[in-house]
Amino acid sequence: MSLEYLSELSLNSFIHLALAEDVGDGDHSTDACIGPEVQERAQLLVKDNGIIAGVNMAEKIFFKLDPELKFNRLILDGKEVKEGDIAFTLEGSARTILKGERLVLNCMQRMSGVATYTRYLSDMIAHTKAKLLDTRKTTPNFRMMEKWAVVIGGGKNHRYNLSDMVMLKDNHIDYAGGIAKAVEDVHKYLKEKGLERKIEVEARDLDEVKQVLEVNKSFKVDRVMLDNMSVVDMTTAVGLVDGIMEIEASGGITEETIVPIAETGVDFISVGALTHTYKSLDLSLKAVNG
Repeated sequence: MSLEYLSELSLNSFIHLALAEDVGDGDHSTDACIGPEVQERAQLLVKDNGIIAGVNMAEKIFFKLDPELKFNRLILDGKEVKEGDIAFTLEGSARTILKGERLVLNCMQRMSGVATYTRYLSDMIAHTKAKLLDTRKTTPNFRMMEKWAVVIGGGKNHRYNLSDMVMLKDNHIDYAGGIAKAVEDVHKYLKEKGLERKIEVEARDLDEVKQVLEVNKSFKVDRVMLDNMSVVDMTTAVGLVDGIMEIEASGGITEETIVPIAETGVDFISVGALTHTYKSLDLSLKAVNG
């Protein structure tokens, strides 16, 4: 999986900061009663049904703490799991296992929750051409994990941050003085800066869809976003656009509306709930005796 934001630098930075937050000036509970020579085993127990995500991340966290720890991956990221499954086993320093336990669980439970909900919604629209997208409605400083989990679950990432793509939403358009003015200004800006970025424009109604199509004749627009439109209006918009540019549906997408929206013929459906209204998967790291 090639995702630019998953560089070794970004992953190591996240792990470093997360461990500093969690461990503080030392794991005194462990260090007080577990000697540095104690070697033990543990396993990641799945206590729920869903899609597992974060196994690769768990290995990186434990390796960061102790490269000598033996990590045995039993289930790959993106696979379906059920209660009672064992995702991986560990063998090595008991101190290392205990020190990394909470960070690993915090990452994996949340990532697996995101992946599970993403797979659920993706399966609902699998009979259409629409692809499921995430949004920037992510947890601050945890975006990398949540967006990674979306991909593991079968969805696609929208822009990772503000610099990845030009997205002219309602406030941009209102502040700039209209769709035509905003798009023209963006083209001038990108040319002056020597930048190449795709341009997406939000349309709140069919009249604004027509405005996007009109400005596209002079200044290219790559995608139009249909924001909070009815299924009837989305169907009309798909006919108006007629393949000239990509179409994304957004705004208040629910489990009840996602299928009829996908069936209108849109190319993408962005759902903020993937990363802000998911249910974490129940996982536990357990000592293995004997």
